[in-house]
Amino acid sequence: MIGFRPLFVIVATLALSGALQFGALAADTSLDTVFSRMDKAASTFKSMSGGIKRVTHTELVNANEVDEGTIKVKRNKPTDVRMLIDFQKAEPKSVFIGNGKVFIYTPNAKMVQEGDLGKHKNLVNEFLLLGFGSTSTDLKNAYTVTFGGSEEVDGTAATRIQLIPKSKEILNHVKKAELWIPENGIPIQQKFYQSGGDYQLCTYSKTVINPSLSDLKLDVPKGVKTEKLN
Repeated sequence: MIGFRPLFVIVATLALSGALQFGALAADTSLDTVFSRMDKAASTFKSMSGGIKRVTHTELVNANEVDEGTIKVKRNKPTDVRMLIDFQKAEPKSVFIGNGKVFIYTPNAKMVQEGDLGKHKNLVNEFLLLGFGSTSTDLKNAYTVTFGGSEEVDGTAATRIQLIPKSKEILNHVKKAELWIPENGIPIQQKFYQSGGDYQLCTYSKTVINPSLSDLKLDVPKGVKTEKLN
């Protein structure tokens, strides 16, 4: 699954963004309160920028791969969400998604990997419902959602919710997802559980909601070779 693994990383990252909200968050006793927050955020979401830390856990060897960098997302319209991630640690890597394509640029390898999101349309659409302007109705249509209680993420008060995919295609790759929703209604953290105990955990920081962003694009030097993702 060499081609799918990077694509999953992109979609999982695109699925959520977060903003740090300091101070106490009133205890939630039902999903309705969380859904209300998310619906309010969805009505005005246009863009975001901030930091990202992604932990990829491989259970078989009990190892974690940690990537850190910045993320920018621009929602031109409900069906046109574009994203640019620049990882600085542990290995420099840039990821762009837009126009139905995904590009992964690895400077050290002097290579760009290109994938067609149309081949994974259902999978991508399901994950996009997890954030960036999605509503509670979107989530309930695609997932069985349960209430997880109030927790803190890096000192930020949030409410954790659990999502079980309804799609068999999604369940082949992700058994369960968890979102941590702060007061602003935009997820601050996500966790995707995969088969065999593997998971991916993304945490977002120093996030700005609805900044003015120019068109997002991937800048690649001339002479870099291109590889197609399956």
